[in-house]
Amino acid sequence: MVAPAKLTLSLRVLGVRPDGFHELDSEMVALDLVDELFIDPGGDGLEIEVDGATGSLPGGGANLISRALDALGRRANVRLVKRIPIGGGLGGGSSDAAAILRWAGSQDLEIATRLGADVPFCLLGGHARVRGLGERVDPLGYEPRSFVLLVPPLAVDTAAAYRAWDELPKARQHAAAGEGENDLTRAALSVVPALARWRDRLEEVTGALPRLAGSGATWFVEGTMEGLGLEPDRPIEVGGQAGQVIPVRTVPPGYSGKTIPGTFDL
Repeated sequence: MVAPAKLTLSLRVLGVRPDGFHELDSEMVALDLVDELFIDPGGDGLEIEVDGATGSLPGGGANLISRALDALGRRANVRLVKRIPIGGGLGGGSSDAAAILRWAGSQDLEIATRLGADVPFCLLGGHARVRGLGERVDPLGYEPRSFVLLVPPLAVDTAAAYRAWDELPKARQHAAAGEGENDLTRAALSVVPALARWRDRLEEVTGALPRLAGSGATWFVEGTMEGLGLEPDRPIEVGGQAGQVIPVRTVPPGYSGKTIPGTFDL
């Protein structure tokens, strides 16, 4: 099974709920950047093969795959081929959990929400408006679009980014012009100031204004590698460190990793 990455195109933080969680209103799309899960219902375990992804995964019950199996009362041996960068705000762990739900034939958004805020969208896929804690997913029409991701060798703690948003003056909590309709941009930059250098470098080499994916650390611009003047397999460097440059395209609900007729070759 494939588990597509998700890209948050816009993110509005509407406020803090009585339970302490944040009320969100966002737009998300699924991408052709995928993890692969090979599932054997006769086994019991988790094997992880990293193929180009950066970062490390938690083991045991802390992993979302294990939690998804537990939530369903199922057991299986899962070999995960990890391609979605870890900790970049692209929803890899959430999509892996959603793939387990699909494998088990579950479309239960309540279970998905308990597993994580991004799991309901990843379960449904495609293009959607996502609200509340992530449990309200309203499908939108599929549009074939291309983006280029820049994944720096940095990580932003999501909880820290929301705490930083809480601490901003109310007049500065919402995105200003040039921040790509992402209310967490200033907060993420205050948590990890080095993110700004990667944003500025991506803008310098593409001429496009980068947007932050969720709470980061991935920056993205719309367009193709060729159209943006980027060379395949050439990283973007800042201060002697290399960031992953990944061209991606949007995919519709039910994407299986195959060519999508009538759109483009994947």
